[in-house]
Amino acid sequence: MSALSLAEEKMRQAGQPEEAIRNFASAFTRLAEGEKGVMPSSELEFAGEVPALDELATGGEQEALARLVVIKLNGGLATTMGLRGPKSLMEARDGVSFLDFIIGQTLALRRAHDVQLPLVLMNSDVTREATRAKLAEHPELDVGLPMDFEQSMIPKLEADTLEPASWPAEPALEWCPPGHGDIYGALRRSGLLQALLDRGFRYAMISNSDNLGATVEPRIAAHLARENIEFLMEVVEGTEAERKGGHIARRRSDGQLVLRESAQTSDEDQESFRDFRRWRYYNTNNLWVNLESLSRLLEENDGVLALPLIVNRKTVDPRDSDSTPVLQLESAMGAAIGSFQGAALLLVPRSRFVPVKTTNDLLVMRSDVYRVTPEMLVEPLPEREGRLPYVDLDSRFYKLVDQFEQRFPDGAPSLREAERLVVHGDVTFGGGVVVRGAVELEAGDPMRIEPGTTLTP
Repeated sequence: MSALSLAEEKMRQAGQPEEAIRNFASAFTRLAEGEKGVMPSSELEFAGEVPALDELATGGEQEALARLVVIKLNGGLATTMGLRGPKSLMEARDGVSFLDFIIGQTLALRRAHDVQLPLVLMNSDVTREATRAKLAEHPELDVGLPMDFEQSMIPKLEADTLEPASWPAEPALEWCPPGHGDIYGALRRSGLLQALLDRGFRYAMISNSDNLGATVEPRIAAHLARENIEFLMEVVEGTEAERKGGHIARRRSDGQLVLRESAQTSDEDQESFRDFRRWRYYNTNNLWVNLESLSRLLEENDGVLALPLIVNRKTVDPRDSDSTPVLQLESAMGAAIGSFQGAALLLVPRSRFVPVKTTNDLLVMRSDVYRVTPEMLVEPLPEREGRLPYVDLDSRFYKLVDQFEQRFPDGAPSLREAERLVVHGDVTFGGGVVVRGAVELEAGDPMRIEPGTTLTP
């Protein structure tokens, strides 16, 4: 049997749907034919000027929200932060989890606009049970539609042979998710896409569950309907922080908008990729999709949305650098912008893009830089809009959540007057510590900052 046939058979034996197998086969074939998933800078140009959220016309919000569904990516465990359960169930701030905030925001919008606004999670096999239990605590969420669906899983491939990797010591490590670009096919093969269309829903807002800034904005929903937009991506203006972020460009050959990620950039193009002034607009992973257009596109392609390939090179056991080198074939959901001829961009404030990927981000999220509204919105203070403090905690002592919690036992310090907080070494913070300006701490030995201390440059 060929390497592809072996991988397809492995997926069938694991109970993966035929459409998921076809999606994998499409990616595998493109890899075998030499596609490296690289987008050269020479083939791209600046995306052009983009309208801003505060420039949108008003009107039609109620009607658009009545036909909208909210979909959150919820398949991650954030193992890089040492988590063993779903990331969305981790405390975001004030003892409230990310998912609790999302649920609260959804219910508040329903009350304010008298709409159904279904909330749906795309789970993985490792997050589904726990998050379903959390959703079950809120029976009022149920509008007669499934509240979750599951992304597929694909075999890791041996880098030398492209055959499915074998790791008998821990067979679960033989598998990986195909990236969040799987959301479109998974939505269709779960039957949920058709169920939504049958109930009269026409639009979806898709975003990450760890980004509490990605709230449903009625003006965007109305803009989508008014302008008959098939696919819209919220973008932010780039800064130096976007060294690894995915930027938007236009393909010179046909003018199509595309998303380029760092993994799709050759070594010789890395300097260009980091030029945030040149590319200017960066993906937030807040996406708005016309469900009828998505259904038609998938139907025309037999359920396969051949998104640009991302080839991740790893080892079968990511904790063991001596284990078998493997390839993981992935795609990004934002890459679907290249599949819709009428795709559009919308420039939004930084407050709509605050993903928590590290404990540095978590400290800012838990600090007094943010406030929580009665509608469960987590908003930056007006004076901090677009100007969040820079935090860099020593990864030796703060990288994992349990390490982080031990060193902030009484909560985050005040950062509302901070520009920077950089910590080198093992520092424990007492309650009520205030950071002002740009502060850098150096601790050769374990150190404790006493409660109520004000830190200044």
